[in-house]
Amino acid sequence: MDVRDAIIGRQSIRAFAPDKPVARETIERILETAGRAPSGSNIQPWKVWVATGAARDAIVDACYARHMAGDQGEREYNYYPVAWREPYLGRRRETGWGLYGLLGIGKGDKPAMKLQHGRNFLLFDAPVGVFFTIERDMELGSWLDCGMFIQSVMLAARAEGLETCPQAAFCGYHDTVTRLLGVPADQQLICGMSLGYALDDAPVNSFRTSRIPVRAFTTFRDMPCTGEPQGL
Repeated sequence: MDVRDAIIGRQSIRAFAPDKPVARETIERILETAGRAPSGSNIQPWKVWVATGAARDAIVDACYARHMAGDQGEREYNYYPVAWREPYLGRRRETGWGLYGLLGIGKGDKPAMKLQHGRNFLLFDAPVGVFFTIERDMELGSWLDCGMFIQSVMLAARAEGLETCPQAAFCGYHDTVTRLLGVPADQQLICGMSLGYALDDAPVNSFRTSRIPVRAFTTFRDMPCTGEPQGL
């Protein structure tokens, strides 16, 4: 698989084969490859916690129980905008209702929505949970570095025949996750990630999100702009 195919073919997998374990050597190889991701001054600020076996099950059980009990937790940082606006609200709705529509979940079916959202905390049955943290005294640039590293993990996993689902959902239960993993207090949870072999025949894995065209987010200039500043 070349780089372009790896990027275009990547998607958030929401159904994994629970009976197909991932060898530790494979996980280490993925992380070693991803470790070549760039970072400012090569400081490599990312921290990775891999949960399998009983450690994975403890996190799954505790977080799923909190979710089903109606405990929404409290995130340490805002992943999404505090006030939604277009065009981002429309894109979010398209993705959400597209997924629920594929699964036959109606707009008013809150119990079914809750169960589907709860699948996040079951790691979508993946045998491996990967959790990314960063030291609290790191600045915004280091968060960008971690984002590039996390993307590299997802692409390196595809090279091994594995798939992933990056999950900010775990951030609401950061206290549970970090306690069960033994994460030091000076580190903050960035996100979790399901890692495993995709269930190829699962309908949910046929869901593909759309992408806006290049012209919608790119401005090409071959001459300096001499007009008045925009928005003033």
